[in-house]
Amino acid sequence: MIKFIASDLDGTILQNKAQHVDDTTMQVIRQLVDKDMLFAPASGRQRESLKKLFAPVADKLVYISENGALVSYKDTIINKMPIERSLAMDMIADIDSIENCEVLASGEHYAYIRPKSELFLNRMTKVVNYETRIVKSFDEIDEDIIKVSVCDISGIDNSQKHFHDMWGDKASVAVSGDLFLDLTAKGVNKGVGIKKIQEYFGLSADECMAFGDNYNDIEMLESVTHSYAMENAVDEIKRHAANVTPSVESVIRKLCN
Repeated sequence: MIKFIASDLDGTILQNKAQHVDDTTMQVIRQLVDKDMLFAPASGRQRESLKKLFAPVADKLVYISENGALVSYKDTIINKMPIERSLAMDMIADIDSIENCEVLASGEHYAYIRPKSELFLNRMTKVVNYETRIVKSFDEIDEDIIKVSVCDISGIDNSQKHFHDMWGDKASVAVSGDLFLDLTAKGVNKGVGIKKIQEYFGLSADECMAFGDNYNDIEMLESVTHSYAMENAVDEIKRHAANVTPSVESVIRKLCN
């Protein structure tokens, strides 16, 4: 019996670069939680941003945010894996020194930016709807830094090799969409988040389901028995999943019947 479902967002629940969950999918998620099943959005996004995205059911969900570096349920932090402070500041300085690259430093409660461009400012405050603080210096951050992200406004393909080479031995590195690359503490991934949830709720892999479409979903798909790659995913992602589906909603709807 399925007791827990986790799903990636961009390219999975959110298709065609959508920035809101459609009414049909939201209705099915509501039915799931009303049946006492656990549902978790699993994303590189900020927890507070996810709560806004799933506002009608926000207080009933488990959250795998910041690529698994922060896992929470109601008022409980199930797992938090911050980046060591001096390492985070070195990452920030490196990103800040590169043309066209913007820094997004994520804490548990806020995302911190010092925008160089209006495009980046608008994206963070209006498109993805983050709880954002604009700082004059990243030294002002007075909470743990959970994730440091690069936004390359010219396209992350132009700079990702540099960041992989520079930080790959010290941090987990994950490309997130066309513009972003995320740096988290070494060993952080969505699969670790799933395993912490399984431990917390006493769940087996057979009782868990997950959906994903990208490389940063592989560990999550491998941590559950009932894994689904999206039809639009590349073949390598599909090889890590037991099933392929065109939509999340069509699969989870069957669990409600």
